[in-house]
Amino acid sequence: MTTSATYELSVTTQGPAYPPSEVMNADGDFVVIGRVNRAGPDGGVVTEWGNALVSAGSPVPELGGNAPYDIVRELPSDLSQLSTSDREMVLYTLPLPLPCNNYPEVFAPDQLPGALQVVRPSYAFHEVPIPDSRAEDGPKLTEPITLGQWVEAAGQLTVSLADGGRAADFQCEFTGLVPNSVYTVMSVRRRDLDPAGPTRPGPLGIPNVLVADHKGNGSYAARIPNPFPENAPGDRIMNIVLLWMSYQRNYGGAIGHFGLGGDVHAQLRLKGPSFGEFVTHA
Repeated sequence: MTTSATYELSVTTQGPAYPPSEVMNADGDFVVIGRVNRAGPDGGVVTEWGNALVSAGSPVPELGGNAPYDIVRELPSDLSQLSTSDREMVLYTLPLPLPCNNYPEVFAPDQLPGALQVVRPSYAFHEVPIPDSRAEDGPKLTEPITLGQWVEAAGQLTVSLADGGRAADFQCEFTGLVPNSVYTVMSVRRRDLDPAGPTRPGPLGIPNVLVADHKGNGSYAARIPNPFPENAPGDRIMNIVLLWMSYQRNYGGAIGHFGLGGDVHAQLRLKGPSFGEFVTHA
């Protein structure tokens, strides 16, 4: 039985397939680094990891389904080959209500049960209106955050069984993050994406917050009870996601108020479901 494994996290802008990305540009297009839905040769949908600008007018299937994205243009498969103009692309939050969204869950039902009715514009990341902030308080993010900066992120995750197999330790090391920024780490369980009854994703530990230092480095660790149960596969953690918090806040037992690009923005994740080699027990 596997007791420890190490994984390299991949840079991304995507949570689930819809909305296609948790990051937009000034034109209101999704900036997608993740699994891109394209029309297949047989009339179906081919989903492969890639990079593209995607229209906010793309068709939206039911949760669990996929439809071809309306691709505005492709981005290089090798992100180190981004053009100068693409590297300088300023990044934005998604507006509210979230466009191209088919995920019905409220992310913070105790804190903001009416989150799906909130209306807000898309903000440049450095211009998000931090609640109760004042210029004299010294905000640390005052310059645009660009795509070229975003794709410099890298991360390594080590998972080790603990407490006689009743828990697992998650240890993360990150580089290339947005400096002086609040991040959180989210766990994704199989049930969270179950079309028949999705649940909201939760934090990987509480508190789940880290602050990148002035060089963009950060680390995080958490011990999670029974994260890989053999007899309850729907409860298994299958991915973790590093979230940049555009409102520079942590939300306790919720990942955010709006999720999916409204106030949380996936920057690093594993490319697909993982951790099948582990088994834990209560």
